[in-house]
Amino acid sequence: MTWRSPLALVRDALRGQRAREKDLRNLVSNLPYEGLEKGKQPNRHFAGNAIKTTKYTPLLFIPMNLFEQFHRLANIYFVGLAILNFVPVLNAFQPEVALIPICVIMSLTALKDAWEDFRRYQSDKKLNNTPCFIYSRKEKQFVERRWRDVRVGDFVRVECNEIVPADLLLMHTSDPHGMCYIETSNLDGETTLKQRRVVSSICISDPEFEPENFNSIIVCEKPNNNLNHFKCFVEKPDKEKVGAGIESLLLRGCTVRNTEHAIGFVVYAGHESKSMLNINESRYKRSKLERKLNIDVIFCVILLFTMCLIGAVGHYLWLEALPGVPPYLVPDSSGHLDSPSLSGFYMFFTMIILLQVLIPISLYLSIELVKIGQLFFITNDVDLYDADTNSRIQCKSLNITEDLGQIQYVFSDKTGTLTENKMVYRRCSVMGTEYPHKENAIRLAVLEGEETEENILFNQKTRPVKTGWSLDAEDKNSDDTHQHKRGGRRGKLSRGASSDAAFSSELETEVIPDRKLLQQISRAQSSSSSRGKIDPYLDFFLALAICNTVVVSMATAPRQRVRGFPHSTKTESPLDSLSTWMKKSATLCNIFTSCKRKPKRNRTFTEDSVIEEDHINTPVKTEGSGLQRSSLHASSQPNKLAITTDNLSYEAESPDEAALVHAAKAYGFILLARTPDSVTVRLPSGEELVFEVLDTLTFDSTRKRMSVLVRHPVTKEYVLYTKGADYAIMELLGTPYAEHLSGNQKSIAADTQYHLDCYAKEGLRTLCFAKKIVSEELYKSWSVNRQSALAAMENREELVMDSAVQLETNLSLLGATGIEDRLQESVPDTIMALREAGIQVWVLTGDKPETAVNIGYACRLLEEEDLVINMSCKNKLACTSILDCTLEEVRRYSADPRNVDTTQDISLVIDGRTLTMVLSSDLQDRFLELAKCCRSVLCCRVTPLQKSRVVKVVREKLEVMTLAVGDGANDVNMIQAADIGVGISGQEGMQAVMASDFAISRFKHLKKLVLVHGHWCYSRLANMIIYFFYKNVAYVNLLFWYQFFCGFSGTAMIDYWLMIFFNLFFTSLPPIMFGIMDKDVSAEMLMGVPELYRTGQGKGEYNFVTFWMSMLDAFYQSLVCFFIPYLTYQDSDIDVFTFGTPLNTISLFTILLHLSIEIKAWTWVHWVIMLGSVVVFFIVTLAYSGICVTCNPPSNPYWILQSQMADPMFYLLCIITTVVALLPRYTFHVLRNSIAPTPLLQARQLDRMDPCTRQQWIKEWRSFRGSGTVKRSRLSIPSSPTLETPVDIYPQSSTTSDIMGDEFTLNVTTENYQRPLHT
Repeated sequence: MTWRSPLALVRDALRGQRAREKDLRNLVSNLPYEGLEKGKQPNRHFAGNAIKTTKYTPLLFIPMNLFEQFHRLANIYFVGLAILNFVPVLNAFQPEVALIPICVIMSLTALKDAWEDFRRYQSDKKLNNTPCFIYSRKEKQFVERRWRDVRVGDFVRVECNEIVPADLLLMHTSDPHGMCYIETSNLDGETTLKQRRVVSSICISDPEFEPENFNSIIVCEKPNNNLNHFKCFVEKPDKEKVGAGIESLLLRGCTVRNTEHAIGFVVYAGHESKSMLNINESRYKRSKLERKLNIDVIFCVILLFTMCLIGAVGHYLWLEALPGVPPYLVPDSSGHLDSPSLSGFYMFFTMIILLQVLIPISLYLSIELVKIGQLFFITNDVDLYDADTNSRIQCKSLNITEDLGQIQYVFSDKTGTLTENKMVYRRCSVMGTEYPHKENAIRLAVLEGEETEENILFNQKTRPVKTGWSLDAEDKNSDDTHQHKRGGRRGKLSRGASSDAAFSSELETEVIPDRKLLQQISRAQSSSSSRGKIDPYLDFFLALAICNTVVVSMATAPRQRVRGFPHSTKTESPLDSLSTWMKKSATLCNIFTSCKRKPKRNRTFTEDSVIEEDHINTPVKTEGSGLQRSSLHASSQPNKLAITTDNLSYEAESPDEAALVHAAKAYGFILLARTPDSVTVRLPSGEELVFEVLDTLTFDSTRKRMSVLVRHPVTKEYVLYTKGADYAIMELLGTPYAEHLSGNQKSIAADTQYHLDCYAKEGLRTLCFAKKIVSEELYKSWSVNRQSALAAMENREELVMDSAVQLETNLSLLGATGIEDRLQESVPDTIMALREAGIQVWVLTGDKPETAVNIGYACRLLEEEDLVINMSCKNKLACTSILDCTLEEVRRYSADPRNVDTTQDISLVIDGRTLTMVLSSDLQDRFLELAKCCRSVLCCRVTPLQKSRVVKVVREKLEVMTLAVGDGANDVNMIQAADIGVGISGQEGMQAVMASDFAISRFKHLKKLVLVHGHWCYSRLANMIIYFFYKNVAYVNLLFWYQFFCGFSGTAMIDYWLMIFFNLFFTSLPPIMFGIMDKDVSAEMLMGVPELYRTGQGKGEYNFVTFWMSMLDAFYQSLVCFFIPYLTYQDSDIDVFTFGTPLNTISLFTILLHLSIEIKAWTWVHWVIMLGSVVVFFIVTLAYSGICVTCNPPSNPYWILQSQMADPMFYLLCIITTVVALLPRYTFHVLRNSIAPTPLLQARQLDRMDPCTRQQWIKEWRSFRGSGTVKRSRLSIPSSPTLETPVDIYPQSSTTSDIMGDEFTLNVTTENYQRPLHT
């Protein structure tokens, strides 16, 4: 290595910094520069691939750790006092003794930090030494190196099932289509396979790829932490630019699956890779209790300074009152005595040292230990364990467990949080005709009956076939079991299912076709073949099969980690399946017609893996009007292994797509293969069509739709298939098939919209499908714009979106689908319990209002007796008017003296557009005032940013404790904005879990987590902190009272070592045990009577009054513990330690018995620790008194306790003093519990009853509470100058204009709302 001057090194460092800070980076291959020194490497300025996550180095550990610990003011305070004690004129103890407590605590903390950092070092070392393959020009092949050797500009080869070592731009794969499949579970928790493709027109996927031939320049953006976006283009030697994005980037940490090997160019390495940039320390959250604690510590500091000031002034006055110089005032070496004023000044600091324990040094450490113990009990709670997913609750934040007991607002996502996010295909509307799939509803009812072994009411009545569809008629005849079996339990997988397969239960993957729709498809095939045009019905199912991102692979692919369903050797047509299910259900007909409808528990499924074994029966082959079994073999490929539906494996990024693909498959439109350039679909006739994929316009939250542009293999037309939200598709429609439609069929859009509204009322998730024929000229011109947008580095997202919007116009509507997403188990019960606990529940969802409201009623967020205010405004003026009118009515109601004992059952439903208006600065306060009067709020059509905005506004403006719960990446901002974030490990990956403070597997677990563990954690910790302050003040005041009798000289009547032992050993474990194990009320009572949770809300148990009451009690007890022994030994000849030893013993008994009064539930652990503390006190004190002869010269405590224990007066004094000290507190508890018992005390009394009697009491109490003791209110509809006659939000019939409204709508819904029943 050549020597370089310092100036050259500085110059090179500055160049490197400028290169790293540029918005664009120009990267070239390292191969031409292989073997040259570092200064000649073109990519030398960019980070290497070695990572370092440790905080310390062996040499600098001590100073860096001390610096870290001194960020806590308490450590600075106690170290400063220990240093003051080394000043001769200020010391109160032996200087070395004063250092012991703070040194012990800081040493334990340093050991913990060192162990954690050592574990990080071991992890870094293991990762950096992971082997990988890097291309070498000298070796002419890929050679094995370590991850730490990878540099930007290298070519890296990754084998199947290996982890990607750095961010690689994909150049070559073993797949002939240039595809690579990756699993991103290490990054976002998602185990679904994602497709990555090689950069187009750069490298041809030949069997042999030569990295040395790569001579292009890669221009990419500077590193950022966005895992979903990447801007890059490759500039060829001829200056042609080829754009590349995230679809060509392999992220560090991902795992290559189903691909033999992939070769990539390193663009980001080490700490600049996207995965490393996402490793940020979580936001430090301080609990509300901790903030209150810090305020009380300040009060204690003020109290300490006051006592020290009294001591300083008292010492000055005592010296001034002396007639002369007493012999015990020893002058310094020069014979000089300090003046009384100077001595009083010194005494101020001496008193601080003496009384320093008033600030509890061990409190913070004890709190940490208590929280660790609380987390242990939470994570090991069997009720919070989910056997289906084999997962238990995860507690990621140590410092906010007690906040769980003070929650006032809960903000919840809907899909995947309240619901299963496991989609079941239910209904569809094609070309304006609705197909209810009644036979499929029968199948679902049978499946539910098999799984739950419960009777299912299903009244089969023959009805005439109708040309139109009436939702009312469907509802009156309950043969449609789509009336939300949301309450049905989905806890077990279907027989034969693997618990590791995603979307693989019969309930989700099998669809029994609608008989009429099958016949229509049969006719459509015949007409299409005769006319040479594709019928809209066929187009609809082609859109279902094509317009998605579902990955198709064989069941024998490399990533085959689970076994699927046993496959049938016999192939059945959809009609055969229909007959089988009808025969099966017929045997239950007597059950269906004779049994009463019973509410059913919700269903849960346990699919951890994402592999989906496809076992649906093969679709039909249509000949004429008949339906026959189809061939499994493609006649066009006789020499290839036949592709059967049994060995297909579907991997979908969302369960919606999986449900739609299976629905298409049930009708014979089978998705067989997908490559970057083609999609293969088998038709019901058995013919396989290979569609050339020209482009895919991916889904985004702005457009709310996705499209696939293909070339039709039969007509050779350019066809754009689009699916998306109803409002996103309806506004883009042209004239649907007007050239060959006649009569009332031209109203397809209006009919479909009506069907969509009906679907939404039932709580079904809706999607619209449309198509467009694109001319060749339009495609060519659009393709040029599209490629330039993809290659742009500035505003790429906007340009790409504009290009998509440019093509998605004048669409022809094909139809719509309704998919059911069922409620999780016990969601209604959980929400009711939270509301009874005084918690306001808000649901924030992106669904349309009709769907959200239906789910709201199903989960009991909304009640039938509620007055539901629906706010949907198009402009701010209308929004202001409705807010003012509604608030005026609410205020008028509250001011009415007749409504003193009534509650307002008001619920608010608001859409995203209106929410944006009411969150503006001028309307924010009025909206929050209205929201406070509502017991539940339902926000629809909201974006992820709106979710976090709502949480922040409520938390900051109302100053309340908030909890947010969600399951997907769109909930991360909301979870992080709340005081407590709870993630649910569901179907949408683990982003929410990784960003949360607590992670659960089911929404129902929130009930026990909050109502039981939250209450316990807060109650235990609050009472422990109050006790800690009491204990320290009561003990320190003994020293303070003694100063009045020793001239305020800073002398202690208790040995210094025994004072240290008192807090470190004798009284340290009981409060920690109290904080971990005390149980004021049993879990059964807290779950059965949720109102008990209200005791922790607001100010809670730890407030200004309870704190100062404990302080006054501590002062009283210290007075009793000091002056009764003082008066007893007055005028005697005992020495100072003989007087202090009974004080120390009495103080121990008083403090421990005080805790005994506060303990609510005694266990053997309590007895062992309490009695053990007393035994340890006597053993240590006796041993210390027996061996310490000159421990504290000139005086010592030798044999003092032994002498005291031989004196009966010692025992009598301990008993009388302790009783007198604790008598007021004991009397207070007796009177309060007798005259005005708290709800918690009443609950404890019920706990003492036998379980049967207790349950009967709870039932009677709840029935009494709900029998009318609280009157229900009804608000009149507010009047407004701009408010027309309100209409029901769910009319019997509606059009698009009715739904949208002209200006705004204020809809007040009461119990007259017509909706399906839910259980």
